[in-house]
Amino acid sequence: MKNIAAKIVLTTVLATSSATVLASDKWEKESMDAWLDGKAETTLLLNTNLNSFDINTDVEDQVVTLTGSVNNDLEKSLAGELVSGLDGVKKVNNELTVVNPKTQNNDSDASVVLTDSKITTVVKTRLLMNTNVSGTDIKVTTDHQTVTLTGKVGSDAEHDLALSIANNTDDVNKVVDKLEVVQ
Repeated sequence: MKNIAAKIVLTTVLATSSATVLASDKWEKESMDAWLDGKAETTLLLNTNLNSFDINTDVEDQVVTLTGSVNNDLEKSLAGELVSGLDGVKKVNNELTVVNPKTQNNDSDASVVLTDSKITTVVKTRLLMNTNVSGTDIKVTTDHQTVTLTGKVGSDAEHDLALSIANNTDDVNKVVDKLEVVQ
């Protein structure tokens, strides 16, 4: 009888422990998703080139889905780029709807200016969001898809990371390095 009772107690303890571990794992995933959702919403809100009130974010298993509407393809691309650059985001499903596709400016000069603006915004945001780079000390300018980084960084590693962030941004053709390493 004692043997059966001990087995029942052991089985109950193991089942309870397993359920607790599963609940803890689910809680951690939900917390990470909620944190990423807040981070994505904030990033979109702080960007002056987007109307973040028309963009919705939903996060599940670190995959961000963007829904809602934007004015043109450039805004759609910008929103996706900004969110994909956030630490912890595994993937972005950009399901934003372009509401005025016929009003998009096909003028090449305006397109260049808008693309350069998007690139500058994305690079600067990624620099600011990366804790290993002092993004506030780096100035980013873009001219015809050529990014120029100027300012001071604290180490060679920070210098290389800043250049890598700029080089790995969509639509960047070239990066001009005017960063100074100050130790």
